[in-house]
Amino acid sequence: MKFAEMTSPQLAEVERGETLVIIPIAAVEQHGPHLPTGTDTIICTAIAELLEERLSDSVLLAPTLWLGASAHHLRLGATLDSCLTNYMELLQDIARSVLQDGFRRVLFLNGHGGNIDPLKVALRQLQLEFPEALLAGGSYWASASDLIDETLTGDHKFVGHACEFETSLIMYLHPELVQQDIIANAGALIPDEIDGLFVSRDMKQRTRQGCTGRPDLATVEKGKVLMEGIVKRLESTVQKLLQQKLGTSYDEFC
Repeated sequence: MKFAEMTSPQLAEVERGETLVIIPIAAVEQHGPHLPTGTDTIICTAIAELLEERLSDSVLLAPTLWLGASAHHLRLGATLDSCLTNYMELLQDIARSVLQDGFRRVLFLNGHGGNIDPLKVALRQLQLEFPEALLAGGSYWASASDLIDETLTGDHKFVGHACEFETSLIMYLHPELVQQDIIANAGALIPDEIDGLFVSRDMKQRTRQGCTGRPDLATVEKGKVLMEGIVKRLESTVQKLLQQKLGTSYDEFC
């Protein structure tokens, strides 16, 4: 079920308690010299739509929120950003819209690393208003670390930025959007952590051209493997979220 393609009477008939509302959230920001600014939105939307196709009876898919928390990319240009306060309020407003309409299971499916921290805070705040609801959120790659490690061949076996991972996925989804003649090794990534402590550095400080890892090792074949494997894992996660009990106290979950 796709929220934006349904009428209000059709939406009124959707079972509230046993339906998972999936809200994809992403970003539009610079992705180095070789990937489109909409990379996060393109990938996250594709994954969310595949999930909806496979679980259409129990998933209600909202339109993708393309605006993200991207201030750490602004100095490189080609970036659209929402400040953290506004972004967290926006996430809560979207979720509040469906929760006030009676839905009780909401998943924010994230496609941009900068959204992770504000998403968690937004969910914490929202849970105070709707303690009886299941409020979940996380990145689409969260449960696929083993798949990513097996599939990527460069040293950066994690999700970076316009990296081997993202470049492979865009090559698979929309090869015409990849500037393949200028893809190159991104070079060393300046760390944002020292002895477990977070060091706040933006992408202009951490990267040479706004990308990370080994995008030059990306392939269509890797993108296909990653896409299919991630969607399969997310199917399992969605089923678990649908099976979770709803309640406001410990005893209701026992």
